[in-house]
Amino acid sequence: MGINERKERDKEELKAKILEAAKELFINRGYEETSIRNIAEKIEYSPTTIYLYFKDKDSIFYELHRLGFMQMNQMFGVLQFVSDPFERLINMGRIYMQFAMENKEMYDLMFIMNAPINCIEVEELLSWKEGQTGFDTLKVVVNECMEKGYFKDQELESFSFLIWSTIHGICSLHIRQRCQHVISEENRGKIIPKAFEAFINTLRTMKN
Repeated sequence: MGINERKERDKEELKAKILEAAKELFINRGYEETSIRNIAEKIEYSPTTIYLYFKDKDSIFYELHRLGFMQMNQMFGVLQFVSDPFERLINMGRIYMQFAMENKEMYDLMFIMNAPINCIEVEELLSWKEGQTGFDTLKVVVNECMEKGYFKDQELESFSFLIWSTIHGICSLHIRQRCQHVISEENRGKIIPKAFEAFINTLRTMKN
């Protein structure tokens, strides 16, 4: 390995170390209590070193949210083996909810918090490409369902958005701890799967 290749490898390793430290602090302390300074302290570098890799805290969180999308997309990989588009749609919803429930802080960062979107606006990026890619993937599956005659008289984009926003709403209410204050105690532990199945049954009635 040449000098330039070694330097590039070292840079990537340090960048990964910064992100790993930032993620751990974020999960344990939250966004407000995660700073450039305590990230630097955790990896035993100066804050100046962090700024060589990231413009500010939000740019770190933008990169973290990208890693979250990569993780979720890996989970979606099993869908390639589901041939029926409606069953693929159902399983996409299940995986989406599984990711949200198992990675609450990352889901919050990816879909609820302002930090990544703030970075997009400051950098004047053309779009939120991570979210756009995910929404486009959903639209492809919904369109395949429509080509089979499902969801007649529905418009592709608005109906896909309805599906996404419904599942997102279920996840968000749970993650932001709203359910425990409005759902009866006997239903509190099972409201999420019950709500999901009710929504799927509603979609089933719209198949024909």
